[in-house]
Amino acid sequence: MHSRDALSVGEMSRRTGLAVSALHFYERHGLIASSRTAGNQRRYPRHMLRRISLILVAKRLGIPLSEVAEAFAGLPMGSEPSTEDWKRVSRVWKVRLEERRHAILQLEKELVGCIGCGCLSMRSCDLLNPGDVLGSRGSGPVRLGPAAP
Repeated sequence: MHSRDALSVGEMSRRTGLAVSALHFYERHGLIASSRTAGNQRRYPRHMLRRISLILVAKRLGIPLSEVAEAFAGLPMGSEPSTEDWKRVSRVWKVRLEERRHAILQLEKELVGCIGCGCLSMRSCDLLNPGDVLGSRGSGPVRLGPAAP
């Protein structure tokens, strides 16, 4: 990596708006990588800015870091990803985002149907669970689908 292509941890923090400790956290979890100078200072390749941007967007959307790590697994860490690398990752994320969108729409439908109807009756509500029959299917809101990993 050429020195002009490398960013110090301070520069990376300034460019991304993340605390240095957050950069270290992401690095420990294999989401980003740095190299060390002769003086043992971290240097990040400039292309790590894109990874961090995606991490921040995913975080804003509530996507777990484990899913981000899975998506990044197909990207080279030591070199700048190619256009094809990014297209491949985008296809995987598109499927996951569509699944997430479907789950959100289903939740919205259930909420509008249950809360929005105004009946407030546990006797006639579609989400009624007489005798706790849903308890045998697992914990949490089982009617709304499986929990995200």
